[in-house]
Amino acid sequence: MILLNPGPVTLSERVRRSLLSPDLCHREPEFFDLQDEIRGGLLAVHDLDPAHWTAVLMTGSGTAAVDSMMASLPHQDARVLVLENGVYGERLSQMCAQYRIAHESLRGEWHHAPDTGQVADTLARGNFTHLAVVHHETTTGRLTDISTLGRLCATHGVQLLLDGVSSFGAEAIDFSDPALTAVAATANKCLHGVPGVAFVITRRAALARAVSRTFYLDLARLARLQDQRNTPFTPAVHACYGLREALREYQEQGGRALRYQRYAALAEQVRAGLAKLGIEGLLTPQESSVVLRAYHLPRGITYPVLHDALKADGFIIYAGQGDLARTLFRISTMGEITADDIGRLLESCRCL
Repeated sequence: MILLNPGPVTLSERVRRSLLSPDLCHREPEFFDLQDEIRGGLLAVHDLDPAHWTAVLMTGSGTAAVDSMMASLPHQDARVLVLENGVYGERLSQMCAQYRIAHESLRGEWHHAPDTGQVADTLARGNFTHLAVVHHETTTGRLTDISTLGRLCATHGVQLLLDGVSSFGAEAIDFSDPALTAVAATANKCLHGVPGVAFVITRRAALARAVSRTFYLDLARLARLQDQRNTPFTPAVHACYGLREALREYQEQGGRALRYQRYAALAEQVRAGLAKLGIEGLLTPQESSVVLRAYHLPRGITYPVLHDALKADGFIIYAGQGDLARTLFRISTMGEITADDIGRLLESCRCL
C-alpha cells in the first residue's frame, strides 16, 4: 500500500529493517549514544550550531512537539499572536487557551494566506512577545511566507514560534532569522521515520526563560536531561532506531535540497496529471507546499467513492478537513514514493 496521506509515510526498506534492532534499555549508554546521534542529526538538517541551538526529543506525535513548544516557551508575562488559516492554526490558539497564555488570534479564511498587513498592524498596537504560526497548513496545502513574518517580528521585537510539523526537512526554514525562536516537528513526515518521536529545535537562549506548564512535555527539563545523557521517561526506543536510520538515509540522499527537489517533481507530476483529467488544485503551485496539495473532487464523485476505488488499487489518499471534506481531497508526496508510483496513481484516476 502506498501512503499518500500527510504522515505516517511509506517507509524505505532500510528504515523498516532498523525497527528490528536489538531491544535496548533506555538507561544504558547505548541508548544515550542513539539519542545523541539523533539530536545531532536533526541539527545537521539545517547545519545549526549546537552551542546556540538544541534539538529536544519527546515521545509522541507532532502535536506533542507543538504542545511542548507552546506550553514552555512563552514566559509568564508573554502575549502571543496566533495566525489561524486552517485547523492547525486553530490548534495553536486552543493550546494557548488550555495553558491560560495571554493571546490574540487573527482568523483568516482557510483558502487565503495570512494578511501580512493585518499582522503588521496588530503587532504594532498589541504589545506581543511571540507570534505563533503554522508553516505548512496541511488543511489546504498552503505554505506560509515566514520570511515576511520574520521581518515583521524582528521589527517589533517579537519571537517567532513555528509549527513545522509537515515542512521541516523539505521546505526552506531560515534559521538565521533572528526572530525565529523554535520549530516543532516530527519524525514521521518529511524525514521518513516512524510515528512515536517528535522534537522541538529551539534556541538555547529561549530555554533560559522557559516555564513549566506541563509535566510530561516540559521542554526545559527534557533539554536539560538530554544534555546530561539522560531522559525523564521511557522513550519510544524502536521509533528512535527508525529516526536514526532515516536521518542517515536523508543525508546520504542529499539532505534537504534534494528532498525538496524530489517532492517538487512528484507534486508537479500529480498536479499536471490530474489537470489533464480535469481535476484542479485548490491553490496554485506558487501558494502550495511541495509536501501536500489539495484538489477539488471530480464532478459526481464523493470522497468515499474516490478513496475506496484508489485504496483497492493500492493507494491511500486523504480527505479534506471539516466542511472541506465534501469538496476536496489531498495528496502528499512524502515517503518512499517514486514517479512510477505516481504514474500508477494517475492511471487509476483515469479509470474512475
